[in-house]
This record gives sequence, C-alpha cells and structure tokens, in this order.
Amino acid sequence: MALLEEWRQHAEKGQQEQGARFWQEYFKRETEFYKRILESKPRRNTVQGYAKKYGVDLLDMVGFLDGINDSLKEKNNLEELGAESEVNLNYDKERLYKNMVEAKAEWLYTLPQWDKHLTQERRKELYKEQKRSKTVVKGEKVGRNDPCPCGSGKKYKKCCGRDL
Repeated sequence: MALLEEWRQHAEKGQQEQGARFWQEYFKRETEFYKRILESKPRRNTVQGYAKKYGVDLLDMVGFLDGINDSLKEKNNLEELGAESEVNLNYDKERLYKNMVEAKAEWLYTLPQWDKHLTQERRKELYKEQKRSKTVVKGEKVGRNDPCPCGSGKKYKKCCGRDL
C-alpha cells in the first residue's frame, strides 16, 4: 500500500478513535515541523530521512508532505510515495503563507519564524490577497423586461429567460 493511502487510513482511524484529540496532537507536531522548516534550508531527502531529521514517525511525515505539497516549487508524487522515495521540501514562501491562510491555520501563519522570510507588511498583503481571491462577486441580475444579454435584441423574458 502506498504511504499516502496508509496515512489517510491512519488519520481516519485516529479521528474515529480519539476524535478532536487526534488532530490537536497532530497539529502540535505539525507546528514544530513548520517551525523547523522555516528555520532551515530544506534539501532533497527520502521520506524516511526527513522523518528521522524532524523526529516524527513515517506516517506523520507523509501527512506533512501532503499538507505542504501544493506550496512546493516542484510537487512530489504523493500517490507513489514509499519510505525510500526521494522528496523535496523546496517551498515557495508566498504560496505557503497563502495556503496556510486559506486553510485557516492561524497557528502556522502567525509563527514568528515567518519574520525571517516575509515582512509584516508583505504578510498583510498576502493575507488580503488570499482572502480577496475567495470572495465571490455576483454579476448584475438581468430583469425580465431588460434586453437579453445574449444579444438577440429580444426581451430577456421572451428569449433566454423563458421557462422551458
């Protein structure tokens, strides 16, 4: 079984057996992981090598890789991940920050280790950009007697707006 599938089963089982406590403990380990990632320059290593380096078990490391993968400059192939698979943790700092904001992971995007990478002003800008990118703006509603937006010249109610 691929490690990613094993991680997902482990997380599902942990949530069923321990509930919120499982995720609280996982998020504590995840916070320590991100502190160390932000303090160092990640290089290429195996999944097992990174797990040993960061002092976590193999499945937690796979969970971290799953969480950071969208923020990497070169994504890892998580579906085929094995303990000896070589992976990279070369992240795009702005994308990582935005992804943490999107995930509502305040415990991660407020880490003091970000000071080394992004100014307070830039973090505020990225935060606003991310929040704005998810805002849905509805277009102007077409009235029944308005000209149809398809360009037919008919009233909307006699064209695209009629009940079929």
